[in-house]
Amino acid sequence: MGGVLRASDDDFRVDEIPSYEPCGEGEHTYLRFEKRDMTTPYAITQIARALKIQARDIGYAGMKDRHAVTTQTVSLSRVDPERVSAMVIPGMRVLSVTRHRNKLRTGHLKGNRFELRVRELPDGVEASLARARSIAEVVGRAGVPNYFGEQRFGRDGDNAAKAREWLSGENSGPRDPHQRRFMVSALQSQLFNAWLGARVRDGLLDAYVEGDLAARGATGRPWLITAEDAALLYPTGEASPTGPMFGRSMDRPTGAAEAREEAVLAEASLDRAFFDRIGALAEGTRRLARVLVEDLSVTAEGDALLFRFTLPSGAYATVVMREFGVSSASATPTVETGSADEHPTMQPELASTGADQAKYR
Repeated sequence: MGGVLRASDDDFRVDEIPSYEPCGEGEHTYLRFEKRDMTTPYAITQIARALKIQARDIGYAGMKDRHAVTTQTVSLSRVDPERVSAMVIPGMRVLSVTRHRNKLRTGHLKGNRFELRVRELPDGVEASLARARSIAEVVGRAGVPNYFGEQRFGRDGDNAAKAREWLSGENSGPRDPHQRRFMVSALQSQLFNAWLGARVRDGLLDAYVEGDLAARGATGRPWLITAEDAALLYPTGEASPTGPMFGRSMDRPTGAAEAREEAVLAEASLDRAFFDRIGALAEGTRRLARVLVEDLSVTAEGDALLFRFTLPSGAYATVVMREFGVSSASATPTVETGSADEHPTMQPELASTGADQAKYR
């Protein structure tokens, strides 16, 4: 299909979907706001400065893009709601202020709702709309590979490489503990992307591999799935294989599935002992190989296509848009996850029949 995403910040809108709503009482003040052209850490710094509080006392559920219009919620400890409502910060708009009993923490997030405009359509609006809806039908049924997007790897896309240099003793690394964790998570994410790319290229995105640890949804506990259960649960999306976010506490698969993870480490000249040594910086977890895209729709809007969909926490809209052959106009380097051959939704033969759609199942 092609086209350009994020020609302007207004073309990329993200609305945070909280896990729960504030109850109206308690020592924490929940601020929901809209921001433009600022990262979540920068927004938090500006809020702390405006209210004369410590940034570390501000809780948040997830990070939001800079080059976008985004809404999200933060919690403020022992700050009068009236002060928060009166706050004025350029590029930020207060939407609501309510009390609650607990601090917001990472993960207190159900998902994100996206509204994206794609411009510069090479085949024009009508042909692009038909192609996009054909792809959307496949994506809506089968989901997409759950790659980490380029935002995960830093402005210059080199945080994973920097983490390896630091952890190998080639430099002293960042002083800030949050930056240290962010760099290590970039390395974990790079290895996960490598594992996922190999699985997709081998036609195993939703196919059983002996020893798989599967999970139901992003928050489900991984378990050792049988071939019989995988045959029932994988095709419907009720469960999916999980991949490695390497660390000392990560659950490990067995058999052929474990061998595939060991191969990823070997290719990167790493081993599990490396992650054991860095300890708490990389506790480790598992991540779904596939993410389901909810409420996906595509409509024409002037000379652009408007995409609307919802993703669970931790999934990337840019990864979904890659299935449509859409590139980003932002300066962030593209993450290498292989060729278009990895993504059957991008192949031209999918423009028609349900039999073609079955290829992605």
